[in-house]
Amino acid sequence: MTQKQPAPRIRRSSEQVRAAVHQAVVDLLSDPEGEDLNIPAIAGRAGVNHTSVYRRWGSLDALLADTVTTRLERDSPLNDTGSLRGDLTAWAEASVVSLRAPEGRALVRAVILSMPSSAQAQSERAQHFRLRMRSIEQIRERATARGEDPPPLEQILDQLIAPFYIRAIFGIDVPATGYPQLLVDRLLGPAGGPDPA
Repeated sequence: MTQKQPAPRIRRSSEQVRAAVHQAVVDLLSDPEGEDLNIPAIAGRAGVNHTSVYRRWGSLDALLADTVTTRLERDSPLNDTGSLRGDLTAWAEASVVSLRAPEGRALVRAVILSMPSSAQAQSERAQHFRLRMRSIEQIRERATARGEDPPPLEQILDQLIAPFYIRAIFGIDVPATGYPQLLVDRLLGPAGGPDPA
């Protein structure tokens, strides 16, 4: 096994450091022969001091949650298609692409395996999840402004979002075509048909 040399430490902005650390997490998760996933290994791969990582994130769990949230937000842009159905479908299609990628699946599984053990860690994870749900809230707000009647956030979570993550956790591939539309139809009713009661 060939060990990769740590990246040289150079002066970088806060966002550059954050991006480098996130990429180091992804690289370590994606390398089956790589080092164990821990903060010293991540810091070495990113070319930063491990104390800086602890100071910024506090724990591996918080770092994993931040990495997953940031990657999913990056890969699921909030395109305005002009309708609630179109916006949710576009969001779901982008999520499928992200979760079908090996790094996307690896990130989600790593977060699940690092279940928080303290109240503070649980609170931090909930905060990252709320940031992820903010994009769905923005879609709902946009729909309301257009005069549409979007389902409650809980219903969208249960019927549209949860199936993706259940599949990612258990290694069940998302169907190559049609899955986002299927879930949106179950949530909103078939296109052109009556809304669900």
